[in-house]
Amino acid sequence: MVKRSIRTIIFLSIAAIWVSFSARAAFTLLDEPQPGALVRGVVETPETRILFNGEALKVSPNGDFVFGLSRDATGSIEIEWQSASESGSKRYALPSREYDIQRIDGLPQNMVTPDESVLARIRQDNQQVAQARAGDTDFNYFMQSFIWPAEGRLSGVYGSQRMLNGEPRRPHYGLDIAAPTGTPVLAPADGVVTLFVPDMYFSGGTLIIDHGHKVSSTFIHLHKAHVEVGDYVKQGQLIAEIGATGRVTGAHLDWRINWGKVRVDPQLLVPERE
Repeated sequence: MVKRSIRTIIFLSIAAIWVSFSARAAFTLLDEPQPGALVRGVVETPETRILFNGEALKVSPNGDFVFGLSRDATGSIEIEWQSASESGSKRYALPSREYDIQRIDGLPQNMVTPDESVLARIRQDNQQVAQARAGDTDFNYFMQSFIWPAEGRLSGVYGSQRMLNGEPRRPHYGLDIAAPTGTPVLAPADGVVTLFVPDMYFSGGTLIIDHGHKVSSTFIHLHKAHVEVGDYVKQGQLIAEIGATGRVTGAHLDWRINWGKVRVDPQLLVPERE
C-alpha cells in the first residue's frame, strides 16, 4: 500500500510537471501585459492557434503574434491556445497605471474648437488615416527591438490628459519629442509607408509606416518627408524631418503606435534614455 502510494505520488508529480511544461511551451509573451502595452509573443509551433479575449490572432510562419492593450484596460486578459494535441488558457492580471495631467492655456479658440467650415476636412483626414492603418499584412517587423525615432527633449507622454484653455480633451496617445524644425526622424523599425500627407488640419505633415499584423507607427507635425507611399524602409533610415505643422505650439515630433484601432504606448517599446 505504501509503495503504491509512493508510485501514485511520483506519477502525479511527473504529470503535473509535464502539464506545467506543456503550458509554458505553448507560447511565450515577450512584453508585460499592462495598460497601453503592445504585447508580442511566440508560439512553440506555428500551427498553434492563439486567441486574445476570444479573438483569433494572426500567427506568422515563425510563430510570432501580437496584440495591443488600450490606455484604460483594466482587470485581466485571457490568452487561449489550441493545437492538434492540446489546448488551454492563461489569465493575466493587469496592473493599474496613472497618467499625467497637462494644462495648456492661451490657445486661439480655433485650435481648441474647430470652425464648422473645416469639419469636412477633418473628417477626410481621419478617413485617410484610418485607411492607412486598416491593413493586416504578414510583415513581422513589429518583432524588432524598436529604436527612438528622433533625438530631443521628451515634452509629452502617452496617456496624459490635456486641458486646453481649461477644457478637458481626450487623452494624448503619442510620445512628443521636442526638437528644432529639420531634426531627422528615423524609422523605429522596418516597414512599408502607407501614408504621407503634408498638411492635415490637426496633425500637419503626417506619415504612417506599417510594421505588420495591424501594427503601425504614425509620425505627425512633420516639416517634410524623405520617403513616399509604397516605400520599404529599414530601421534607422531617414524618413522625415521634425516640424511645427498642423495645430502645434512649437516644433516637435508626435510619434504614435497602433494595433488596429487600439492606441498603445511607444515608450514601452524603446530603451530607457540615459
